[in-house]
Amino acid sequence: MSYFFTSEAVSEGHPDKICDAISDAVVDLYLRQDPSARTAIETLATTNRVIISGETSSSAAISLEQIESTVRQTVRDIGYDQAGFSWRNLTLQNYLHHQSPDIALGVDRQGAGDQGLMFGYAKKEKSLDTDYMPLAFFISNLVLKKLSQARHAGEIPGILPDAKSQTTIEYDDSGHPLRVAKILVSTQHDAAMTQDDVRKIVSAYIRLSLPTGWDIKDCDILVNPTGRFVIGGPDGDTGLTGRKIVADTYGGYAPCGGGAFSGKDPTKVDRSSAYMLRYIAKNIVAAGLAQECLLQTSYAIGLKEPLSLYIDTKGTCLVDEKRLLKVIKEMFDLTPQGIIKQLGLQKPIYLPTSSYGHFGRKPDNFGHFSWELTNKIEELQNAF
Repeated sequence: MSYFFTSEAVSEGHPDKICDAISDAVVDLYLRQDPSARTAIETLATTNRVIISGETSSSAAISLEQIESTVRQTVRDIGYDQAGFSWRNLTLQNYLHHQSPDIALGVDRQGAGDQGLMFGYAKKEKSLDTDYMPLAFFISNLVLKKLSQARHAGEIPGILPDAKSQTTIEYDDSGHPLRVAKILVSTQHDAAMTQDDVRKIVSAYIRLSLPTGWDIKDCDILVNPTGRFVIGGPDGDTGLTGRKIVADTYGGYAPCGGGAFSGKDPTKVDRSSAYMLRYIAKNIVAAGLAQECLLQTSYAIGLKEPLSLYIDTKGTCLVDEKRLLKVIKEMFDLTPQGIIKQLGLQKPIYLPTSSYGHFGRKPDNFGHFSWELTNKIEELQNAF
């Protein structure tokens, strides 16, 4: 019996994603001058106003002017110069303060910066190239990325930054994707555009985002169902850091941990451990040891070693699962400092993670998305 599964994604112009971008841009600002800086940055955005708060600890002398310039440049790069929200004249309120010494104590001992549980996941979707990400989530993000690239290139004038997407995939009873059942995209647009104009543009980019050989009926494409989306961004809906954690991870195909990622330096295991577990899970699936892999771990503040490590390959493991868990423990250092060292996380690499998901992205020579590397395949295969 077939079933349907749906995932959603949001663009970099969504109010919550603006806040994630600002928080991560400030993290990068600190790490660029002090790789050991500690940050926990929270951002709120509403009509022509941005409020940042949270904790920092750093040897770098970061000025208020540097922070304000970073905030405005981030908003400008996203594309907001509208009457209700503009990089030029937004009001910035800065309430950052020094990190609590009680929290710093645990990190100073090279332990976890907080308690918590984290998940990592990877999936091979039949013969499709989704970079080991779930299909509905992969398509949802790809549609928005393509629209964003075209908007920044000036190819689709009138399409504005705020957007959301949602994709429904039909799977057969063995979990193989059969077809795209529905795709919904809501995108902000200029008041002069008709809904037919918007639909024509969006439908073209939807079809460009489908797997090779796949198509979707016009009647299964929904664009701006309310019929109008002119007022958007923080002028239409208040944004907050960390409110899109499902869209940041696996689109609902796998659990997500209790903490968000953006705004946090890598001593915060909410972020760094989730990256490490994705790294391990992706290498396991890429090595052909399983078609699907879910990992969970947990930490206590101030302690180095994780309290637990769990694996579930959903019945797809081609080796002994208990042996695989043992190999993971032997091969990967899951202490906070071990993770930071393995993945090179003390670099200003976080702003690009703030939109279109933290996983399923392309690593580069600068250290961005190092957790997406598949450089442990041979070592994992040789362990069996």
